Amino acid sequence: MRKLISSPVKMPLSEIENQIYQNSLKYITELSLNLMAVKVNYRPEDFVSWCIELTRLCRQDLNMDLVEEVQLPALKKLQIILENGCSVAQFKMARIAPWPIYLGFIEQQVEHHALVERFKLLDHMAKLREQPLTELIEEDVLAFAGKHTTKHDPAVFDFDVEWFASTKGAKVFHQLLQKNTADFDNALSFIPLTGEVTFAHYQEFVTAYQKIFTQCTTNKPQGEKAPLAAATRLLAMRRPDQFIALTNAKIDVFCQGLAIVKFDNFDFFSYWQEMILTLRSFVWWRQDEPQLKPELIADDEISSDIEQTSESLTVEESLVGECIAEEGIAEEGITEENVVEESAIENAIVEKPTSPDDFELKVWQNRAILVDLFLFADENTALNSNFIKMQNKAKNKALKPNQRSGSSSVGRVRTKESAEMLVDRALAADGIPEYVRGKRDTIVKEVKNGKSVDHVIGLMRAIFG
Repeated sequence: MRKLISSPVKMPLSEIENQIYQNSLKYITELSLNLMAVKVNYRPEDFVSWCIELTRLCRQDLNMDLVEEVQLPALKKLQIILENGCSVAQFKMARIAPWPIYLGFIEQQVEHHALVERFKLLDHMAKLREQPLTELIEEDVLAFAGKHTTKHDPAVFDFDVEWFASTKGAKVFHQLLQKNTADFDNALSFIPLTGEVTFAHYQEFVTAYQKIFTQCTTNKPQGEKAPLAAATRLLAMRRPDQFIALTNAKIDVFCQGLAIVKFDNFDFFSYWQEMILTLRSFVWWRQDEPQLKPELIADDEISSDIEQTSESLTVEESLVGECIAEEGIAEEGITEENVVEESAIENAIVEKPTSPDDFELKVWQNRAILVDLFLFADENTALNSNFIKMQNKAKNKALKPNQRSGSSSVGRVRTKESAEMLVDRALAADGIPEYVRGKRDTIVKEVKNGKSVDHVIGLMRAIFG
């Protein structure tokens, strides 16, 4: 463990990576005895892998029974720093990666970042993009704006509408969106659906967008301040190839990762000047759209073409014979039949244009917003999907009360035996991390005090996961 902790000293760290490493050491010191008890089998040689491995050790291999309550804040802070360190290091790679490397990295994030769900969201937005928001149903307007509600039926919206950037906390934004939908349509109309988006286009959008908020004087005489994060969500849904979707929490790590000056949630100029122009300098972003690829037709098609050609041999043989005689190319071993057959094969084996790889084209069409996938993610990230939560909730309602996880027909005050049985049954379920199972006694105690098993396990995941 000591070698693992000190290994970044020998790595070629950037200034921000070194700062992250030094910050992590402050909290590693508070947990040093606990960490020294963890067996280390893998010592990475690069910073991003170091952050991932140490995060994994803290979550899965650290003996939580030996961690005192006063150490929990330090552990949580360390995990946040390591996750940010991973994100920053991956963005460092994104700044210099050519298109094949960028494409390969995105492909590796299919599971952890729920890429299938994200593509479903983007495909749904692509169908709505040309329609005004005023003509959309409420659920689609909220999906475009990034707010999940119980109205989003998982049978229809088989994806989390809040992927990339949630705006659920932007109350004023959603109040105005509901009240002045046409004004938001007007602002978005300045952003072309195809082709280049210029600063002039963007500035016209910003002016119209900010006007919506400054005219809202219900609570403030001078009007409301227009939030940048919510605006980026709208921009990225309209042009996912041009704009990055932000949240308040993401701004800091994005600025660190892209090595740009940090800005706040109201700085529209820096978003364009620093972030978008930096994005446009990347080699992979400037990649041309994947083109049609020539491909030889299949053997069975060749055989079919030859058979069709052979049917007309009687007509062509006489013509070929005349050509051979006239040009004087008749040679030993070459017959009229040979020439006709070779001609048929030559004409049959042709290059036909085929569509580019669907995955590659889809990534290219959404290449700006997919920068989100360079943020840290693990096996639990995809499980945070609101779609999965609603789907599980629906399944749980369909079960009988005694079949539901953490449910019980007894009152809130439970006996020692019933509480332990509920906890053991819940902990035996698939997907429960070891660090949660290791806190069984604590969970039992809380359940005996009247809390549900699911609620307590959820708290454990939030605190330690």
